Amino acid sequence: MVIIVAKLSNKEQTFSKQIIYKNRGMDLETMLNNSNNYYLELDKAVIHKKPTPIGVVKVSYKDNHKIIDRGYFKEQSTLDYNGIYKGKYIDFEAKVTQNKTSFPLSNIHAHQIEHMKRIIKHGGITFLIISINQIVYLLKGEDFLDYIQTHQRKSIPYDFIKTYGYEIKYTYAPELDYLKIVDKIYF
Repeated sequence: MVIIVAKLSNKEQTFSKQIIYKNRGMDLETMLNNSNNYYLELDKAVIHKKPTPIGVVKVSYKDNHKIIDRGYFKEQSTLDYNGIYKGKYIDFEAKVTQNKTSFPLSNIHAHQIEHMKRIIKHGGITFLIISINQIVYLLKGEDFLDYIQTHQRKSIPYDFIKTYGYEIKYTYAPELDYLKIVDKIYF
């Protein structure tokens, strides 16, 4: 809960606002989805968000809609997005952190790290898109994997992300032109 005290015309008023972190990555995800749709419309790339495979146990119906009452994750998901660009397979994860000084490694799971290693081994492109301090960075999978293999920390310092990551500027169309960075570092 954040409490804001404001002085309005010689009166002090207190406002409170509850911050919900549950969907904080949705803005980043929305911008990436919009960018991917833009790339698709221009026939520049075919990249989509992967749905998480869910097994349905119980369903109810309301207003002619099925509602999942109980379900489970069928399997571990890999990374958030995948597709093809300039004949190369692309697979990446998008994350948002509110931490100002580092990116917690607990945000990336062991099976995702193994998945990234396999993509690189087979000649694909993999990376992280990290939103930190209201700046969006692309961090190459190779740099990410090198960092976690050579450091015994539970997070990646912001300075490392600023040094090795590539800032993705906000633009009108596409909203996050991450393929501009992919062109710069992979092609």
